[in-house]
Amino acid sequence: MNKTRGFDHSGSTFDSFLQEEGILEETEAIAVKRVIAWQLEHAMKQKRISKYAMARQLRTSRSQVDRLLDPANTGVSIGTLSKAANAVGKRIIFEVVDAKARPSRPVAVRAGCESERRKPKRIAAE
Repeated sequence: MNKTRGFDHSGSTFDSFLQEEGILEETEAIAVKRVIAWQLEHAMKQKRISKYAMARQLRTSRSQVDRLLDPANTGVSIGTLSKAANAVGKRIIFEVVDAKARPSRPVAVRAGCESERRKPKRIAAE
């Protein structure tokens, strides 16, 4: 019996594709910022804090809060993210991990509440 092999679908990972294209770091930064922006917006809604009230609390403008909550704007400082998280009763946790030992589902930077601190949120990268 002659078995013919079909097309080999195993190949590189999506991360290696992004690395080849030279956009892996930028893509990861946008993914992390998207998660943080969503979490901050979600916390604002839960606490019924408007963008205007958030701006007053952070002593900044409403347009600056819009930039803070913009998922594509990765130029926000760690200090600003920390102040914004604190304003909604959260805190930011950063973790530095070995780049070569990439988990299949990287842990996102989280602005955690009690339940989130017990179990890290994960985002799919592949």
